[in-house]
Amino acid sequence: MSCHSRFESSAEACHDAWTVWLTGFSGSGKSTLGRGLATHLNALSIDCELIDGDEVRQDLCKDLGFSKHDRDENVRRIGYVVRLLSRHKIVSIVAAISPYRATRDEIRKKIRRFFEIHVDCSLPVLAKRDVKGLYKRAFAGEIENFSGVSGPYEPPLSPDLYLNTGLQSEEECLALIISKIQDVGWLAPMQLPQAALTTADNGFSSAPFRNLEPTW
Repeated sequence: MSCHSRFESSAEACHDAWTVWLTGFSGSGKSTLGRGLATHLNALSIDCELIDGDEVRQDLCKDLGFSKHDRDENVRRIGYVVRLLSRHKIVSIVAAISPYRATRDEIRKKIRRFFEIHVDCSLPVLAKRDVKGLYKRAFAGEIENFSGVSGPYEPPLSPDLYLNTGLQSEEECLALIISKIQDVGWLAPMQLPQAALTTADNGFSSAPFRNLEPTW
């Protein structure tokens, strides 16, 4: 299925709510890119909310663990919040590992405009970024259900956008996200100010991601 065939790309779509869902390993850069996209949309006076998986874990889902059942429930709760925001024409940016493909697909079916981004990175690179030592502990068998090491991660089979933060810079990734959202008609072409993509204006490095703190 082509990217365009999944979406409504009418002029009206630019004014309706939509969801960007960033999925990938811990420490891959999901939250960093989510914050960058939110900053860009705020500069365009577009109402949006960043739903960070770590923050959700500390509040809405603090009763959940890391079993498959609990991880699926965590994703479903995030999906419910997204649907509420969509009713009020608020763009949602979700940054969450969301490791199970079927659960992500379930959420996609319930959300009218859903754009899935696979934020990938190799495990060796993630281990080098591991300032808290979580990957080291997971490889040593000290952390159970750590996605990609001691627990499963099922990558999207056909994401709307694939990024590899071990090879692409933050600036490149954000530019691709904005460009692809424009391609499906959710952002007008004039809403891509070049200043938003410069290192000086967004603080992004031209080098691949580094020193991102992974979370369980």
